[in-house]
Order: sequence, then C-alpha cells, then structure tokens
Amino acid sequence: MAPNVLCLRGNVSAFRVTLALLLLVSLLLHPISAGHDYHDALRKSILFFEGQRSGKLPPDQRLKWRHDSALHDGSTAGVDLTGGYYDAGDNIKFGFPMAFTTTLLAWSVIDFGRTMGPELKNTVRAVKWGTDYLLKATAVPDVVFVQVGDPYSDHNCWERPEDMDTSRAVYKIDKNHPGSDVAGETAAALAAASIVFRSRDPAYSRLLLNRAVRVFEFADRHRGAYSASLRSAVCPFYCDVNGFQDELLWGAAWLHKASRRRVYREYIVRNEVVLRAGDTINEFGWDNKHAGINILISKEVLMGKADYFQSFKQNADEFICSILPGLSHPQVQYSPGGLIFKPGGSNMQHVTSLSFLLLAYSNYLSHANKVVPCGQTSASPAFLKLLAKRQVDYILGDNPLMMSYMVGYGARYPQRIHHRGSSLPSVQVHPAHIGCKAGSRYFLSPNPNPNLLVGAVVGGPNSSDAFPDSRPFFQESEPTTYINAPLVGLLAYFSAHY
Repeated sequence: MAPNVLCLRGNVSAFRVTLALLLLVSLLLHPISAGHDYHDALRKSILFFEGQRSGKLPPDQRLKWRHDSALHDGSTAGVDLTGGYYDAGDNIKFGFPMAFTTTLLAWSVIDFGRTMGPELKNTVRAVKWGTDYLLKATAVPDVVFVQVGDPYSDHNCWERPEDMDTSRAVYKIDKNHPGSDVAGETAAALAAASIVFRSRDPAYSRLLLNRAVRVFEFADRHRGAYSASLRSAVCPFYCDVNGFQDELLWGAAWLHKASRRRVYREYIVRNEVVLRAGDTINEFGWDNKHAGINILISKEVLMGKADYFQSFKQNADEFICSILPGLSHPQVQYSPGGLIFKPGGSNMQHVTSLSFLLLAYSNYLSHANKVVPCGQTSASPAFLKLLAKRQVDYILGDNPLMMSYMVGYGARYPQRIHHRGSSLPSVQVHPAHIGCKAGSRYFLSPNPNPNLLVGAVVGGPNSSDAFPDSRPFFQESEPTTYINAPLVGLLAYFSAHY
C-alpha cells in the first residue's frame, strides 16, 4: 500500500486504532487489480447512452439495433419533447433523473475531460443529447415539462421503444404546481453543461447559461416539491422523498461556478442553514444532492478563494468520514466483497456517485496538500483514490462472483438485464410490431438478451455479494443512466493514471 494513505494522530484510543485498522484491512483483503482496461470500460460506459436515446437517431448512431422512437412526444401538449434519454429499462422519460444524469456527465467532463482521450467527443455528445432535450422542456417561461409517458401503462407492457403504443401523456410543473426539486436540478444541468460548451460552442453555452438562470429563478420563486402535485405520475418511481431545498442550493452552486456572479455566492451563504446544506451528508443521487453540494463548493475553499464557504468544507469532510470502511455511518455498509451498499434498490447508483465524489474531492485535496480529519485519524487523498478505485474494480470484475457488472466488459457479465429494447428482438430481426403483452414471453425467457446494451451497468449484487442474473429481479438487473454518468468520470481518471 502507498505510504501516507491513512495517518494516525497522537494519543489514539484503542477504539480509534481498531477503526483505522479496519479501514486498512478492508483494502488489503480485497486488493486492487492492475489488470483492468479502463479505457475500454470508459468507451463502453459512454456507448451505453446511445442505447438509451429517445427520438430520431443520428446517422452516426453506433448501437445499430436501436431505431427511431417516440417521434411525437409532446404533441398532446402542443410542444416538441422528442429526444432525451429513457432513464432505465423502460420507455418513460423522467425529467428529474435525466437532469441529474446530464449534470454528472457534465461534471465528469469538467473534472476529468482532459483524461478522456478520444472518448471526450462522445461524452460531450452525450451531454448535448441531454441538454438539447432539457432546452425543449424549458422553452416555455415558468413551465418545465418533467415527464413524458404514463409509467403505469408503460410498466404494464414489455415493448420495444420503437413499437411503443402506450400513453405518452405529458406532465409539467408551473407557477400553480411548483417543482423546485426538478427545476433546480434542471438549472444545475444547464449551468454545468454551459461550462462544457464554453470554449467548444460559445453561443450554445450562453443559451444554456441564460436558460439555467431563468429556470433557477422559477424554481426559487415558486417553491415546492413536484411530487406534491404530480404524485400519481412520479411516485413511487422518482418521488421527491428528500425535499426540494437541496436542489435549490445545488442549482445555485452550479450557477455560481458557471457564471461567477456574486448573486449566487450570496444566495448560497444566505440560504446555507435555511436550505439545510449539512443534512443527510452520506448520500448523493438523483434525489439527494447534499454531499455533492458540499464537495463542489469545497473546491473553492481548498483553492484558497472562498473562506466564506468554510462550513461547506467541514460538511464535505464529515461526508467523507461517513462512508469510510470501519468509520462509516450505519446507513452505509460494505459487503463482504468490499462493495459500498445502501438499503434500497439499484445499489450501483450509490457506488458510482459516492465514488465519484471520493475521487473529485481527493483531487481537490491533493492540489491544496490537505487531508480529511476523521476524529483521531485522517484520510489522505491517495487513500480516497484507492477506495474509489476499489469500487470501480469491483464493478469490473474484482468481486466474489468474478463477474463484471458492465454489459460487454470482461469474460463474464449480466446476460438477462431488465431492459425492454435489449431483451426483445431488434427491428432488423423482427420487423413486425410486437404488442404490449406479446413481449411477455421474452421478459420471462431464460435465454440471454439478444441485443447487447454495451456499457450498461446494472443495479448490482445484494449486501452479501449475490446476484440473480434474471430480468424479473429489476433492482439488481436493471441499468440506469445515473449509474453510468458518474462512472464515466471515474473511468476517465483511472484510464489515464493506471
């Protein structure tokens, strides 16, 4: 193990020594492999997004078994809502996770784009596929179209997106039906993406930033959770359980980073306590942005540019301590094989998002020559990188089952993922329409999926490292865009440094 990975301070109690040893032993018992092709995994993790595209596909579409779909989305509301991404293995376009996916793809480019090599252009395209849709969804002032498709009718069928004949109902938030959560996340995505395109396409970047400003003002002025008025459509799928306050801070943080306008700095400082910046720090995902807010803002503190944000760095340090093996919060467990595990479905979303924050923060700490104090111990940037890398290596095959959880990577990977388009015959193979219930036999089939959704990372194993490679076990076998988005940044870094 590299020196100075974990530092112990003087007068350490036996209890603290035990925790520190647990921290070290966790990595030693599950050694980090040097044998992974991170660049290949990076290429495939980005290719996955092409399999999730909705709308008219471009001529350079690389996953050829996918075809155009949902070409009339938005027509029932008199707007164009074609494009965007299907969130997972179904055919619904959920705006909340799509915006979060776009934010994390943009953050991956901002922090790790310089190590993406030839995959940078494909990652930027993946960001733009998301933002082009979000611009459509926010084209009407004080309105955000947040979902296309009735999830209940969709989930009652097993259909290819190209055959979809279920309801494409359109759902929106407005002044009378607020949704500060999804609007705040949408503003964050647009603002983050404006940084990505600042030098690549200045006009597009300005469009994104100006729209982000407008959407954030709407989110802040008309406060409320979108699931209050849209509960029947968004719950239990992407219900706002955590509250909308974190998305307002998250949106302001990205607007501050993108615009450097004083108004957003003042907003963050003024609302830090009111909007509960320090809450539930051991989680980060489409519904909970607290840890991400603190890590993002802490970069300025560590660069010596923003002492007025010092409390956010304290929160960030507490977050890091809360997920370290041996020191972690009860809500963060580690499987016997060393995988981060949080209760609930689709665990890999926690693995990739938390690991992304570990890696991003380790880089910020390295530049400032700082470590994270955790009581009587401290964790160095090198240790945080090792922990993040251990999680990525588990995904790629260093685990008790010796299988990759990324489709198409490695010798053994999931064959029966919970994904309609992947599991049904492609349009080329079966041009005839496959109806709502006609697809059920493919869902229940023990055969591997006929179409390889290359790069898809599934929900993953349970807390004891067991994995049922079976479509009905959707919590374990379904891929999502927000599992892959932070993984892109992780793989970009490790492909260049290992």
